[in-house]
Amino acid sequence: MAKINYSFEKRQKEIAKKKKKEEKLREKKLAKDSPSDSPSSESSAEGSDAEGAAPGGEKV
Repeated sequence: MAKINYSFEKRQKEIAKKKKKEEKLREKKLAKDSPSDSPSSESSAEGSDAEGAAPGGEKV
């Protein structure tokens, strides 16, 4: 019977943990950068609301 290589399994777990941690840090960095972009998106959304209000005024 073959001997189980626990050191290999341990190393694989460590690699998976490290990869997951790096992914979380990358997501946090993207989330941190995104809010600075969001206000400009909101202002453009407000502009489209104003455009939508004008046709409603014409119907009345």
